[in-house]
Amino acid sequence: MTKSSETKIILFLIILLFFTSCKNQNKKISFSGEAQGGFYNITYYDKQGRNFQKAVDSILDEFNHTASMYEPSSILSKINKGDTNVNLNDDFIAIYNLATEISKKTGGAFDITVGPLVNVWGFGLKNRTRVDSAMIDSLLKYVGYEMTGIKNNKFYKKYPEIQIDFNAIAQGYSVDKISLFFESKGINNYIVEIGGEVRAAGKKPDGSSWIVGIDKPDDNLGAAHDLKAKVTLDNMSVSTSGNYRKFYIENGIKYSHTINPFTGYPVNHSLLSASVFHKNCATADAYATAFMVMGVEKAKEFLKKSDERIQVYLIYSDKDGKMQTYMSDGLKNILKEN
Repeated sequence: MTKSSETKIILFLIILLFFTSCKNQNKKISFSGEAQGGFYNITYYDKQGRNFQKAVDSILDEFNHTASMYEPSSILSKINKGDTNVNLNDDFIAIYNLATEISKKTGGAFDITVGPLVNVWGFGLKNRTRVDSAMIDSLLKYVGYEMTGIKNNKFYKKYPEIQIDFNAIAQGYSVDKISLFFESKGINNYIVEIGGEVRAAGKKPDGSSWIVGIDKPDDNLGAAHDLKAKVTLDNMSVSTSGNYRKFYIENGIKYSHTINPFTGYPVNHSLLSASVFHKNCATADAYATAFMVMGVEKAKEFLKKSDERIQVYLIYSDKDGKMQTYMSDGLKNILKEN
């Protein structure tokens, strides 16, 4: 074999190795869009370089027809309007069953039947009205997850006035749904964020993990929030609920969007935000709301007794009004406070 032939073969092998390497390299795909009255942001790595934005939009649009309070033709809206014959799909049943399970575990601190209270306080479908104790008492008799159920693929409720509100779990569920879609396509390195709820899996091509920030609670609506902490997500979801995110002030009184299902009033205590970490985003989403209802001390007590595989980061005000934090042991190696 001549030196010229050897050179050509070596050059061919180098070129082949280059193209093989490029073919096997993960390509970064990122896109954003609107979903559930807010926005989503998605990044993933795919060897085939496939862009699934149209598929994601289709999944989210279909999901709106299941669990949205704001979509008149959704399954949820039909149930709230009194339709007793609407057929339930798998997603509705899964959300309801998970919500009921967490309601039982939290002793009712999480409750999807707070719909009438959410509406009367102006955080739902209707504008807020003049609220007094008599009105709250009249609505509380329609609050209680135990008064609902599913039988023969139909939803039933004890009173027609009962209204279901999936807002504290549906967004997390949609994050899980999109994440499972990616995994079904062989994509295992991704981060999905919808309305602030996040799930991440795998790593970036350089071996680094996904890092997300947790806002420092700030009542200044519209202002860019500073980060209170950063956390490394490794096959985990995080959901944050806080009384600084949705609220209004009337006559000098602050009204939070988190409604206490026991009292009928917006929560009013020292807990500013609760960030919950769990493999499933829907679970994290629901518990974040439950802890906002409980408050700091009850949340800590719950964590001591619970067998749930959740981690929690709480931000609260002490008796002097100074911001304090609490994190469960499982976060100490992955969460860094600013």
